[in-house]
Amino acid sequence: MLLGFNLLNLAIWIPIAFGVAVLVTGSDRNARLARVIALIGAVLGFAVTLPLYTGYDRLATGFQFTYFAPWIESFNVNYHLGIDGISLLLILLNSFTTVLVVIAGWEVIKERVSQYLASFLFLSGVMNGVFSALDALLFYVFFEATLIPMFIIIGVWGGPNRVYAAFKFFLYTLAGSLLTLVALIYLYNVSDGSFSLLDYYRLPLPLAPQIMIFIAFMLAFAVKVPMWPVHTWLPDAHVEAPTGGSVVLAAIMLKLGAYGFIRISLPIVPDASHTLAGFVIALSLIAVVYIGLVALVQADMKKLIAYSSVSHMGFVTLGIFIFNAHGLEGAIIQMISHGFISGALFLCVGVLYDRIHSRQIADYGGVVNTMPVFAALFMLFAMANSGLPGTSGFVGEFLVIMGAVKANFWYAAAAATTLVFGAAYTLWMYKRVIFGAVANPRVGALADLNAREFLVLGLLALAVLTMGVWPNPFAEVLHTPVNELLNHVAQSKLR
Repeated sequence: MLLGFNLLNLAIWIPIAFGVAVLVTGSDRNARLARVIALIGAVLGFAVTLPLYTGYDRLATGFQFTYFAPWIESFNVNYHLGIDGISLLLILLNSFTTVLVVIAGWEVIKERVSQYLASFLFLSGVMNGVFSALDALLFYVFFEATLIPMFIIIGVWGGPNRVYAAFKFFLYTLAGSLLTLVALIYLYNVSDGSFSLLDYYRLPLPLAPQIMIFIAFMLAFAVKVPMWPVHTWLPDAHVEAPTGGSVVLAAIMLKLGAYGFIRISLPIVPDASHTLAGFVIALSLIAVVYIGLVALVQADMKKLIAYSSVSHMGFVTLGIFIFNAHGLEGAIIQMISHGFISGALFLCVGVLYDRIHSRQIADYGGVVNTMPVFAALFMLFAMANSGLPGTSGFVGEFLVIMGAVKANFWYAAAAATTLVFGAAYTLWMYKRVIFGAVANPRVGALADLNAREFLVLGLLALAVLTMGVWPNPFAEVLHTPVNELLNHVAQSKLR
């Protein structure tokens, strides 16, 4: 109990506390101090999550490292935390990404440095809260709190249309979540005044209320994923966000929606999840195929990678709703892999943008002649995004396709097209940017990666290769919670 209190609470509150400390540094005259404090906070925040992995019991069922304390006693709302293998991997990914984002923005952000770094630290803390919460209202508070730092990051440090993109992001995600609160209030009433997710898992709800609750949850989680057709906020947000904002948005925030389906929708309303699975699978396959084709025609590198994220997250929701172990484990591994790969691709675009201040593919060409080290790392991430065996991009997609074959051959056939489209749009972009003769004098004057950029991209390259060659450390913590969840869904009251 004490170990759980120390680790889970510290994973949430260390980044937030250091975010406050960074804000206290004040003006940009203290920018170096702000950067140092932020880096210490991010590294400590990541360090306290590592014992969660080493101390996690792979064979135990239920939630581990739990902590419980009363919060709003008059409404039976509790500060209840706990993790399983699914949330463990996402907490590690979030904390690791925060360290990289702080390092990546070290020299790039010149104005309002303390506010910029504090926003990412706050965001890291509340997202760990989402992945740890076992109280429904606590989950909702953390879930909605993630909007505020990202809204500020896009709206203050974004591009020319940053205000439009920030408000579109905020309104889409907030509007999608409002019915979730209504569903939670309904569950509170039918559970005799409890907000505990564990109590909700045991509720024998009739099918009709389950379907209504599922739809309410889906509106929030589908926007966050984002699923087609509620994905249109994402390209705008990515294009206008600063590089760090795009990295966290793609690597972590999109996973909140998929995590919501796994932690909330499937165990609370299992019969509705089965009933509406075909609808979700159809939307997922549309995202995989159609959005993959949309990515092919993009002229802006950031927009292309943003559409790629929609397509790859379609793979995740497909894996979740085919209800077998290969599919669900593949979906979770794909979430982690996508965090590494999409974050790396946005950082690669940021490296180029910091030098030439353009995201247009047509403004580049021949970059390999002046930036060979960068070109090699960019190639690795492009291949991983295409699902090359030996990289993390292959593992999750392969497992989901295996699961889809068990569920329905045609699901697998449609999903497998992402291997073709993903390679097409990613390598087509890479060819035009990297290969050929030097396109213009600005490309000819480019300098290769500095030590800071090489450190960030090198760590991500190591993660992509490690997960691709040796996925077992990621997969072994998933077997028990995935099987437990699938058994719970299969043994629901109405089936």
